[in-house]
Amino acid sequence: MNMLSQFNEAMDFIEQHLMDELDMNQLSRIAGCSDYHFRRMFSTLSGMPLSEYIRRRKLSAAAELLQAGGKVIDVAMQLGYDSPEAFSKAFLLLHGILPSQAKKSNTMLKAIPPMFFQLTIQGGVAMNYRIVEKEAFRIIGFKKRITLQFEGVNHQLDDLVQKLTPEVIAELKSLSNMEPAGILNVSANFTDRTNEGTELDQYIGIATNAANLSYDALQVPASSWAVFEVVGEFPKAVQDTWASIYAQWFPSSGYELTGGPEMLWNEGPDTSKPDFRSEIWIPVRRL
Repeated sequence: MNMLSQFNEAMDFIEQHLMDELDMNQLSRIAGCSDYHFRRMFSTLSGMPLSEYIRRRKLSAAAELLQAGGKVIDVAMQLGYDSPEAFSKAFLLLHGILPSQAKKSNTMLKAIPPMFFQLTIQGGVAMNYRIVEKEAFRIIGFKKRITLQFEGVNHQLDDLVQKLTPEVIAELKSLSNMEPAGILNVSANFTDRTNEGTELDQYIGIATNAANLSYDALQVPASSWAVFEVVGEFPKAVQDTWASIYAQWFPSSGYELTGGPEMLWNEGPDTSKPDFRSEIWIPVRRL
């Protein structure tokens, strides 16, 4: 069974248990992947977090129950809210009216239909990738807690870049003793990888098996890595490749995300070249 079919079975499971407390472990088993991978793939493909979709579907169903004569307190309990007040607040946020008003005729409500996934054929552009096995290693360099940004140049990294003096670059490169060689951008410890504006740890440093207490360090466990080649205008080409990885590669690859750090290697500091070359490194495991 392919991933899209399994994801659609998971969506059916949500509909069948919409008024229950959903068993997320069962949901990910139906989807045929880890809970982390399912949540991240869902958010990337649908444009919203899984929890937000479930919340919106429940509140859409709640409107139908209220219009059919259901009492506010009963519907609130069915949906798992602790109190009618909490339910009313959530209902108002989605529908723009209170639950009691939903019972009136000629009332405007929002319908959130069930979601399903289908394959859309587009592009046909080849993606160059390879799978690399790596033992445990560490990233050493400089770390900053930043917010996630999907498009454009992220100026939150400017002060990290300023720390890379010629002397520091020379020292870090002397400690870089494994692939990917040279200076890397590493993203780790995401609050939510799918929501722009959420937090993550951003490192600028190198991959090594050496230790150096002068720098921030991130321990990276042994893993398989999917490595994607990117050639084009920076950072647009990188961001477009990220989108293709989730929309096209993962659904048919037989791999899933591990939740580990993600690395970006760039060929050099001059990103103005129209054929600038990068590599995206993502830790993966077979389904």
